[in-house]
Amino acid sequence: MRVLVVEDEKKVARALREGLEAEHYEVAVAHTGEEGFFLVNEQVFDLIVLDLMLPGRDGLDVLRNVRKRGLQTPVLILTARDAVDDRVLGLDTGADDYLVKPFAFAELLARIRALVRRGRTDQVLRLKLADLELDLVSRHVHRGGHALSLTAREFELLEYLLRHAGHSVSREMLARDVWKEPQRDATTDNLIDVHIARLRKKVDDPFGRPLLKTIRGVGFALTESET
Repeated sequence: MRVLVVEDEKKVARALREGLEAEHYEVAVAHTGEEGFFLVNEQVFDLIVLDLMLPGRDGLDVLRNVRKRGLQTPVLILTARDAVDDRVLGLDTGADDYLVKPFAFAELLARIRALVRRGRTDQVLRLKLADLELDLVSRHVHRGGHALSLTAREFELLEYLLRHAGHSVSREMLARDVWKEPQRDATTDNLIDVHIARLRKKVDDPFGRPLLKTIRGVGFALTESET
């Protein structure tokens, strides 16, 4: 899996390269927009992590020209610009996701995994963990051969957890990606906890073997692990 990181802050770029390589990604780094655009035209990447505030050619210009060429490689914008207008502009220009600095590296990895999955042509139509299976077409959910009756929100929540199976998911991620709230607050946290509890009663309680775990101080994870 090849990732291009376009980031002018060398310490940040180095940290990203080391962290991604530790996760077995092949990483190329460009420190200017011009260099990044050159690499995009010369090589094939599965994902581009693109800073906006670059010397010379800025990230939006790079993104705009990449999309003009018809290149559909997933692009994750990584920037210190956190205004809503900046996020909207980046997404409207052709970005697939947007992460504001400072950020948690675990969240960056989760977003990269989601973008790479989304960009595959062999789209997954079923999500499965152990004896739990979710059909994205029919919107049916089964565990151990038994049909589960979920609300629309519970289905979305379970789908998100299955897409991140084996990895922790924070309340902030759920608020943003499932509830579509750009900033979490106490009300949203309470809603998340209520829905997690309801989902656990349906997905875990009747079957004896829990899959939905609470990770203290972090969030939640759907995993076969006993810890």
